[in-house]
Amino acid sequence: MKIVHCSRLATVAMTTAVLSCAAAFAADVPQIIPAPRKMALGEGEFVCKGYAAAQAKFESDAAIPKEGYRLSVAKDGIKVVSSDDAGRFYALETLKQLAVKDGKDGAKVPCVEIEDSPRYSWRGFHLDECRHFFGKETVKSILDLMARYKLNRFHWHLTEDQGWRVDVPGYPDLVKYGAVRSASPRHGEKAYTGTKEDAAKLNGVKYGPYYYTEADLREIVAYAAERHIQVVPEIELPGHVYAALAAYPQFACRPENLAAREPRLVWGIEKDVLCLGNDEAIKFMENVVDWVCKVFPGDVVHIGGDECPQVRWQSCPKCQERIKKEGLGDHHGLQPWITRHFVKFLADRGKRTLGWDEYLLGDIPKSAMGMSWRESRSGAGHELVSGAAAATRGHDVVMTPCSYCYLDYGQGLKEDPFFYIGGKVTLERCYSFDPCAGVPDNAKAHILGGQGNNWTEYTWNEYDLEWKAWPRMLALSEVFWLGEAKPGFADFKKRAAAQRSWLVRHGVNCAPLE
Repeated sequence: MKIVHCSRLATVAMTTAVLSCAAAFAADVPQIIPAPRKMALGEGEFVCKGYAAAQAKFESDAAIPKEGYRLSVAKDGIKVVSSDDAGRFYALETLKQLAVKDGKDGAKVPCVEIEDSPRYSWRGFHLDECRHFFGKETVKSILDLMARYKLNRFHWHLTEDQGWRVDVPGYPDLVKYGAVRSASPRHGEKAYTGTKEDAAKLNGVKYGPYYYTEADLREIVAYAAERHIQVVPEIELPGHVYAALAAYPQFACRPENLAAREPRLVWGIEKDVLCLGNDEAIKFMENVVDWVCKVFPGDVVHIGGDECPQVRWQSCPKCQERIKKEGLGDHHGLQPWITRHFVKFLADRGKRTLGWDEYLLGDIPKSAMGMSWRESRSGAGHELVSGAAAATRGHDVVMTPCSYCYLDYGQGLKEDPFFYIGGKVTLERCYSFDPCAGVPDNAKAHILGGQGNNWTEYTWNEYDLEWKAWPRMLALSEVFWLGEAKPGFADFKKRAAAQRSWLVRHGVNCAPLE
């Protein structure tokens, strides 16, 4: 028989065989990522003019899992069967990886039977645009690549101590003061404390104003939806709000600390946080979150909740009064109180609340979703709430532990011109990730999946970002699609080499595999 495979044009003789994810893929098998759950190669190829996807016929089958599909390619045509639009979309993305241009105006696709569906419903890519800003075109290119590799959640980190990136109606000072810095740490410098020594590491170069308008946000949301990607906005509270407080100092416990009216210039954690005893400060956040609910139609809003020092609350008369009025005991009760408040606030608007693991401290409604990033007690010193613990308590959890999923950590490459925050997360380490590791069997249903996190203190532009994200996001995409059924790193690496070649040919600054 003759088989044309996607990495090169060739003819090989082989018997038709069903290839499951437990079996290694031969070198001449189509180099698809994530690997299909089941694939049987047939004889010959389908030859088409124009795009192969345009030649497909579609059928529905309610028995196919959500986002799943059956793809059949025969000499006389292509058929896609799915139970939903997402499954149809992913079948066509697989077809794109299978198709090989014939050098004219058409393509050739190997005859194949594929049955495929995802292990996890949350397959995410996170981007921090507060430390450094990338803009609409870069975001759209990210969404294009997410779609190719069947990632379906774009977690957009839009507010931070170092920058506020959304123009909220009624609050013009958010972008006037919060979207611009007078300086940033110089390239390659690590500055966290704001001391005289760290101040000497600043570059003195104005950064911004950089932000998105409502029209920009709606454009991105629509672009993502066309690719079956849900945008999950993150609006931080009650900590990591220094850029917002620069715009509205009256919402801080100590407004005098915000006299400079600018975001935090160095990286790290800021002690000035939202004053939880100030009704106007809470109303401000409600108005912002309410507007976010209207702009982002997805069912999840991320409210941060991580790394919130509580030192200001201890000496703030308004916060102390809130503690007494609500019977919270002491300052430790304030963050669970504000979390409960916004869980209800968002639920009233048809949304679920998501936050980093610390925000699950205290008596938090089970409808609140957790995002597990820490593997030990760290950050601002809050008690650790592990993903396993949160799932056991009945919370749905997205797993994104820093030692597997933080793409601002070094890649362990032989040669690497880019700068990292520290750590080491190799391609193989990403691939070895098991979101359900250590989770009791009766709680595994609460593990929704995971995501790769792109924090940008040391990521200055799209080329830097692409180098750090790819090819490691290839590994994570397969982890999230196949879970325990992934075929193994050696097999993945062969396919990743072919996909890296495709990425480089299409202008993506993809790092080498090792």
